[in-house]
Amino acid sequence: MHQATFLRNLVPAFLLLTLFLQQGCITAPPNYKPPANAVVLKKLPKEPFWWGTSTAPFQNEDKGYPPGSKWYFKTDWDRFAEEGGAPPRGDSAVFSWSQFDKDLAAIKRLGVNHFRFGVEWARIEPKKGQINEAALRQYAEMARRIRAVGVEPIITLWHFTFPDWLYPKDKAKANFMNPDVQEAWRAHVRRVVRATKSDVRIYVPQNEPNGALQLGWIAAHWPPGLLLRPGSYKKAMKVSANMFRDAAAIVREERPDALIMGIYSLPHWKKAQYLDPTRSVYNLMMHQNYDQLDMVADTCDLIGVNYYYSQEASAMRFIFRPSGEHNSSYTQLGWEIAPTGLYHILKDVTDRYHKPIVISENGIGTQSGQKSIRYFREHIGQMRRAMNDGVDVRGYFPWTLVDNYEWTEGWHGQFGLFAFNKKTHERIPAPSAIWYSNFIKAYPEP
Repeated sequence: MHQATFLRNLVPAFLLLTLFLQQGCITAPPNYKPPANAVVLKKLPKEPFWWGTSTAPFQNEDKGYPPGSKWYFKTDWDRFAEEGGAPPRGDSAVFSWSQFDKDLAAIKRLGVNHFRFGVEWARIEPKKGQINEAALRQYAEMARRIRAVGVEPIITLWHFTFPDWLYPKDKAKANFMNPDVQEAWRAHVRRVVRATKSDVRIYVPQNEPNGALQLGWIAAHWPPGLLLRPGSYKKAMKVSANMFRDAAAIVREERPDALIMGIYSLPHWKKAQYLDPTRSVYNLMMHQNYDQLDMVADTCDLIGVNYYYSQEASAMRFIFRPSGEHNSSYTQLGWEIAPTGLYHILKDVTDRYHKPIVISENGIGTQSGQKSIRYFREHIGQMRRAMNDGVDVRGYFPWTLVDNYEWTEGWHGQFGLFAFNKKTHERIPAPSAIWYSNFIKAYPEP
């Protein structure tokens, strides 16, 4: 998560300027057509439905080492917070590194059959070329323990964060634009896959690169914090797509039977007939959804849809955003609750790519158990509707396992199926967790 944090803060002037600076954004993106040398993937056999949930390393993991330790590390997000770009997270998060047993107990209590977690590149390689082999082994052990309790582990190789040695003071050379990033990435991916491949079959090269690119190089809302740099944005997108393709190739070299899932933030954008008569804003949002995915879709066995909200695609709608926990139609973060939008996104992705889909994130920031249960029930209903209409949906993953740090929102936004007790570090099941657990027991196949 999530590109919505940028969209809420982006003013119409930024949108309109971006439309004219980014070549091709006035027109709708073309339908996806695989290049001539596209990887030909076999049709996936049917498996039991994937009921799951997910976490992210930066949002959940404590550092595990004291400052000054050889293996203490910082990410670009740590530096970004130090620069004032985001609320500080601290070194503890919700202790998913040093107390993974608590996450595992929560996973077992839910009764899911799949669990997605990420590896923190900076933890494994805190300084360039300096590898923490113990950390690498622990990630492998986490995957082994997940599989040992009858749950399929899914590993995300990049979930928004880079080691700080790829984040110099010159932000024009940060992250995807760092001259060393692609070579370092290939070594990192091979290192992780070799360590985990005995227990991991499903790999996600990147989580929501489309949102992170816009937030970092257009909105200045995420690292590297650059405002309206369309040229750099396009270059960073090309690098990110090359890195995705490299990761997919490495995974398949190391484990030929592996599955590659690309995961993207895909809001449902509604056309605004009167406020966007030329559809320029709508078309920009379509580019936001699909441009990077178009570059890598041929390498994906499955496409992960992260869906949270629907929104009218108009400049005015970016200014006036309802907010408030007490509005039944909106989340804590001011996102419109629109289950039918999920149906439309599932149909659109199917028509565009013709691949199996996993709803890899779907969730609500709220403190209301009743509101959360209604949200999940209605979105699963729209998933079933899409499946009845021919969409090949293979799984559903509520975001997230436990309340955690929500990027530029800080600790605001309770998305967890479990609450976090700051004193005992226990995971306390929310009403939605109890509902979800009972639901997937009653309906193993949707």
